[in-house]
Amino acid sequence: MRRGFYILLILSAADATALAQRSHGYIYIAPGGVSGAGGSGMTLHLGGGGEFLLAKRVGVGVELGALGPRRSYVDSVVGVGSVNGSYHFKTSSEKIDPFVTAGYSLGFRTGTINFFNFGGGINYWFLSRLGLKLEIRDHVASPNGGAVHFWGVRFGLAF
Repeated sequence: MRRGFYILLILSAADATALAQRSHGYIYIAPGGVSGAGGSGMTLHLGGGGEFLLAKRVGVGVELGALGPRRSYVDSVVGVGSVNGSYHFKTSSEKIDPFVTAGYSLGFRTGTINFFNFGGGINYWFLSRLGLKLEIRDHVASPNGGAVHFWGVRFGLAF
């Protein structure tokens, strides 16, 4: 299973124009928070990935990131790998690319935890192969039956 994940990760870094018209890679920084179980805190999520369009507006993506509390990020960071589906809405401008996404995430450090994730945002293509990404994403885990939300506002580059 790890080999398949690494193959998908390598493919996500491939030249986007070779894969499809609007397939692309991206990197992001996402300040956010964790909410649930009667408490909350500030988080930081860094990562990158790629999305491949299977049809005109429907895509699949993979990403790998690092998520942790802002105050002790280096000591407490957790790896997060995700596989998502996406839908891109039709607009009158090729530069504006609004989307929604949802899928599965795996958190890992000394053990693992399963997440469901969902979100939405916009890519703004100011050049044919370079754009800005703005997205809101929530990773939801249910340890011991209670929901915990790791949410963030992603700022990034799409290429």
